[in-house]
Amino acid sequence: MKNNVNKPVEVALVMGSDSDWPTVKEAAVALKDFGIACEAQVISAHRTPDRAAEFAKKAAGRGIKVIIAAAGGAAHLGGALAAHTTLPVIGLPIKSGALNGIDALLAIVQMPAGIPVATVTLGSAGPVNAAVLAAEVLALGNAGLRRKLDAYKKRLQDKVAQGDAKVRADLKGGTK
Repeated sequence: MKNNVNKPVEVALVMGSDSDWPTVKEAAVALKDFGIACEAQVISAHRTPDRAAEFAKKAAGRGIKVIIAAAGGAAHLGGALAAHTTLPVIGLPIKSGALNGIDALLAIVQMPAGIPVATVTLGSAGPVNAAVLAAEVLALGNAGLRRKLDAYKKRLQDKVAQGDAKVRADLKGGTK
């Protein structure tokens, strides 16, 4: 993926298959909204294990600060990458297969002690939450990004307040 933000790439979006891209792309969009440059690659924990290990080992040296690892099914990608880096890895379970992503979610949350992989939700909130979590990690050392996150959270609060006002108005209007 081309870096359209013209900043150093700080977040790597890694997915086990190109079929994961429609979901992962939503994380890229959210990161761009925060002004965070990212890259995207397809690397399989099972089909290209040496490439996965090499990617993880070299990521920090290339300036990557957070890895978002998206996978469905057995979802070993996050753990495979985390085993070879001290960078934070965020696991993004992909809805797919016979279990509709529950297998991926369970695989990601069952990492052994010492190999943490943060995990976000299945479904459309997952890629957004992965991007927000990555932004929160990066904001620990970036006051400007922290302000963007504060503004983002304020917009979420405003959206809830608008929804509340709409429901209350509808109730007063006597819905059928």
